[in-house]
Amino acid sequence: MSGLSSAHPVFVALDTTSREKALAIANAVAPHVGGLKVGLEFISALGPDGIRAMVATGLPVFADVKFHDIPNTVAGAVRALAPLGPAIIDVHAAGGSAMMRAARDAAAETTPRAKIIAVTVLTSLDSPGLAETGVAASPLDQVVRLARLAQGAGLDGVVCSPLEIAAVRKACGPGFLIVTPGVRPAGAALGDQQRVMTPGEAISAGADFLVVGRPITGASDPAAAARAIAAECAHAALS
Repeated sequence: MSGLSSAHPVFVALDTTSREKALAIANAVAPHVGGLKVGLEFISALGPDGIRAMVATGLPVFADVKFHDIPNTVAGAVRALAPLGPAIIDVHAAGGSAMMRAARDAAAETTPRAKIIAVTVLTSLDSPGLAETGVAASPLDQVVRLARLAQGAGLDGVVCSPLEIAAVRKACGPGFLIVTPGVRPAGAALGDQQRVMTPGEAISAGADFLVVGRPITGASDPAAAARAIAAECAHAALS
């Protein structure tokens, strides 16, 4: 497992059921990104062997599994997943402190030791969507609340939209990882994302790592798209 590097903050989201397509994209963008993100579509189709194949590329892998279950079940899932070599595994902060602590403790028992981060509020949710679930708080307030809960449970960081980066950084400090999806280059289609920023804006706001999918994987030249986003991030980091 390669180490995480803030100098290469972009994780490309390989949302595909094709191992061959995922490897082709990974190899094309490898010089320009800091890692690969594999989620439920990829893992449901390709399973542990698919994760092993991505880890074998030498890039850090973020296993975006969003575990959300009783503590014992989540701990068992982390014990099963972590030895495959992902650098990052996520759980849902809404599962509560006991569940997050169970995930943290399970990761500490395995080698290599994956970082455990918590999903706060999905980037597809806006205030009305959150209210439908019975949460009266704004997305910003709910994200900060869950980020503090995750930090108190001993997790390494959180996933939040770009719009909450600054508030989470203020609430949780500089040592807490912030991983940010919902990143779209200027002029790109938003798709199903509601709370977005450009890559440069997200880095300037304080994100550690960005998850970027369709703007790279759907581009006619994924390597060129990844290179442009990496350059924008590097410029923002120096500003």
